[in-house]
Formats: sequence, C-alpha cells, structure tokens
Amino acid sequence: MATKTKKSTPIVEEEPVVQDPEEFITFKRSHFYSVLVVLAFGVGLLLGYVLWGRGATVTAAAPAQGPAEQPSGPVAEAPTTEPQFIRYDIPTEGYPSFGPDDAPITIVEFSDFQCPYCRRFHEQTYQALLDAYPGQIRFVYRNLPLTSIHPDAMSAAVASLCANDQNAYWDYHAKLFSGETFGADVYIQYATDLELDVDEFAACLESGRHDEFIQEDMKFAFNLGVQSTPTFFVNGLAIVGAQPLANFQQLIDKELAGEIPN
Repeated sequence: MATKTKKSTPIVEEEPVVQDPEEFITFKRSHFYSVLVVLAFGVGLLLGYVLWGRGATVTAAAPAQGPAEQPSGPVAEAPTTEPQFIRYDIPTEGYPSFGPDDAPITIVEFSDFQCPYCRRFHEQTYQALLDAYPGQIRFVYRNLPLTSIHPDAMSAAVASLCANDQNAYWDYHAKLFSGETFGADVYIQYATDLELDVDEFAACLESGRHDEFIQEDMKFAFNLGVQSTPTFFVNGLAIVGAQPLANFQQLIDKELAGEIPN
C-alpha cells in the first residue's frame, strides 16, 4: 500500500485552456521533485531522439556565419546522472480487470466515465495499446469520479459496478464511453442492450451498495496525490493524461527490456 501522509482536501478543477489538451495530475509535495526529475528525463530522451535518433539520415545545416569557434583547451565531459523512477504501490485485487494474472505489465487506470479526456483515451489509444502487446497486459480500472465538475460521474461508476454484478463489466464500460449522455434512463437502456436482468440492475442502481467501494477508490487516489483523470500507473510508474500510444510504448518497452530499476 502507498505510504500514508497527512491528509488534505484535494482541489479538482478543469484543465486551463492554455495547457495541452489533457487533464493533469498533482502529486503530494513529498513526490514533487521526484516527478520533475522523471519529466526532465523524458524531455531528454525526446531531445536525444530528435538530435541523434535518425542516424545518417539527419545532417546539420552549415552555420550562416562560418564555422563555429573551436575551444582552445580540453573540454570537460558533461556530468551524467542516473534517471530516477518512482514506483507507486497500487493495489489491484478486487477491482475490475482483464488479462493474464501473470502478465509482465499491469496498467491501472484511475478514470471518470464523464471525463472527455478519458473517453478520448478509450477511443484513440485503449484498444491499440492492448493490440500492441497481446497477452502481456493486465488492465485494471479504478474509479475516480470528479464529482465537482462531472455531476453524472458517480452514478455512471455505480452503473458499471451494477453491470459487474452480472459479469458484464467490460461490455458496460465500453457502453459508458460510447456516448456523452448519462442518467438512469441511459443506464437502463445500456443494461437492456446487453440483455442484463434489468429489474435486478435497476434495484442495484438505487441500493447504494457500491457507493463505499467507489468512495474508497477516490480516497486512495486523492491521498496519493492524484487530482484529475485519466491517470495511469504502468507497473506502478505514473503516466499522466490521455497520452498517445507512442508514449505508453516508450515506457512499456523499457519495462519489458528490464531497463527501469525496481
């Protein structure tokens, strides 16, 4: 389990317009500098690829003012530092999941069914990611309904778990991410489409029996420092936002190759 720290009331808000079109994550203060190191390492990797990754296909343009001045003395090598990776202990047992139990990669998603960026990940990256690593990923979904900005997120999470009671979680999960309309009538329609026991499903929606389970998910995420969705943990390593497939692959390939310390 993650180390417990002093609790604070999380502040959740929509991403400012000036930022990149992905929702964000803020870790608790004790992780802040570690996260900056990870981000700096990622930027370094990208810059290195741009400058050197294309090999002989990239040539430098000649400088407009003639050759650069050469240093007159010996040049000291730049100091090197080992990249720092932070692994978070994210429980997975008892949460909706699929994929082999012994898969080398476990991805935990903290998500919100009403979040547009979560839907974008589901539509653009989710299946492509699974197809890229057949049999190598165990995918776990944990609920983080941002109720202050998404008024139907909690009820959608409840509906998904009511479907789970009838062994239809992932089909219902796909239904919830297929549209932008929510509410009891929509949830019942999805249950009907999937040929669930609608009376049992409707009773579940009103029972409140899954509320505490979802609230515990929210409490865990907020105590960890997660404040927005989607947030992913790949074998405990955080990926923030609805990132493209290539960003997931970069991390997963390193993990499969054993290049990231435990």
